Parts: sequence; structure tokens; C-alpha cells
Amino acid sequence: MSGLLAWVAGSGIVQGLIMGLTFAYLTTVLVLNAVARTETETVNGWSAIRRAGHPGNGLLVRAALQKALPVVNVFEEAAYWTATTDDRGNRLSGEHAYRLHFPAGQLPPTDAFWSLTATDTVGYMVNAPTGRPSVNDHSGLVANADGSVDILLQPHEPSGAAQNWVATPSGRFKLMLRAYLPGAAIVDGRYEVPPVVRVER
Repeated sequence: MSGLLAWVAGSGIVQGLIMGLTFAYLTTVLVLNAVARTETETVNGWSAIRRAGHPGNGLLVRAALQKALPVVNVFEEAAYWTATTDDRGNRLSGEHAYRLHFPAGQLPPTDAFWSLTATDTVGYMVNAPTGRPSVNDHSGLVANADGSVDILLQPHEPSGAAQNWVATPSGRFKLMLRAYLPGAAIVDGRYEVPPVVRVER
């Protein structure tokens, strides 16, 4: 047995096979990431993959989109956007406060519901003091006098409109906005999620 292990350890064939499989894996990851990027649309810092889940996608596109958005519905059933940067292109960080401003009547149009969630960069939800790392259309959001809605994104509870607050991690984070049974304006691309704006203190 020890002789076999010694042969495996010193065999150029085995080492070559291991190296080949490693390079094949890394190449596959790079190719899938590149394909996913070509399928990603980014507007106002929010990225979406509109073709995810479509049965007509080729094998390579299906694999790339499955890697980017595992177990996702088609866009017409559930629209997903992610944001990792603010309106200036800077990475979102709990060191700063941000505002997501929806003009009057411009909350995500859906036939079901929408939700906005803050997670760490891996995708784990935040353990917020309020117990609410997300808001949705049932959160009792308070509108401004003109009918617009501001959602506050920061690690510490704001002095007012706490129901409009999404707690963020202390470090870098990302946002995910989901719209279930999205309205026609989302499906045909007319609706745009507003940018995440850093609040100057």
C-alpha cells in the first residue's frame, strides 16, 4: 500500500491529471462568469439578469446564469436586482448612510409584493437590532409630503421614520430588491430602480 501511495505521489501522470483538472475548473469558472456578465444589465447601479430561467437559453448560458442566480424564477415571475455600489460607483459600506428615494408612485409595481434586503457580501442577512434587515410593501413605509418614499440604509437606527429603515452591516454589504409577479413596466424594462445615494453627514 505504501508503495502505491509513493507511486501516486511521484507519478507525473497523476500530477498532470490533477493540474489539468484544476486548470479546467478555473477556466470553467472564468468562462461562466464572463457569460453571466454579458447577460447582466445594470441601470443606476442595480444589476439584473432578465434571461435567467428561460428554457430557450443554451447550455452555456443556462450554466452561467444558474451559477450567478441559483434556483431563480424567470424574470416575468420574480424580478431580482442587486446593488453593491452607490450612485458614485463606490462600494456600499456600513461606514456610511444611504438613501433610496422613490418618487411618488414609483415603488416597484407588482401584482404580488416587493422586498428590499441588506446582506453581507456573501449573502447572509443582517442581525438587525429591530429584527428587520429588510422592508417591503407591507412594512408601513411613511411617505413624504409629496408622496415620495425614502428608505434609509444604515447600521444605526435613525432618529425618525424607523419603519423606513433597513439595517446594514458594519462592513461592506449588498442590497437585493425582489419584485414578485412584476408589473408590465418591470417586465418590458420601462421601470428603473433609483440609485442608492450616500447621505452626507
